[in-house]
Amino acid sequence: MGLTKKPVHIFEPDPLQCGQAVLAMLLDKSVDEIILLCGTERETTLNDMKRVLKECSVEFEQTRKQAFSKEDLPKVALLSLETPKCWHWSLYFEGVFFDPEYGILADFPPSNRRYFWEIKE
Repeated sequence: MGLTKKPVHIFEPDPLQCGQAVLAMLLDKSVDEIILLCGTERETTLNDMKRVLKECSVEFEQTRKQAFSKEDLPKVALLSLETPKCWHWSLYFEGVFFDPEYGILADFPPSNRRYFWEIKE
């Protein structure tokens, strides 16, 4: 297993499945496959996300960093965003934001605070 070479955007099937959709895009899997790996159809925790990445042999930076602009991001990153509604998972991949709620974007989806974990290739 491992990272996709080029993500295909997936909208979250349910408003509580942004984490599963992000992992599906990053790992080139279906949301249903990720639900099985995560063990939940509901909100995913950071521990859920990290466990699935480890199980799929994806290396990532353990330390959370704050992003103030797109320029702060590495080539590939798992994003945790404080949106107007809730905390939300998103994916940044080679200059493009693949967001399970908002679609494919050139910049961050609406968010107040932005954190990331670098995904290593």
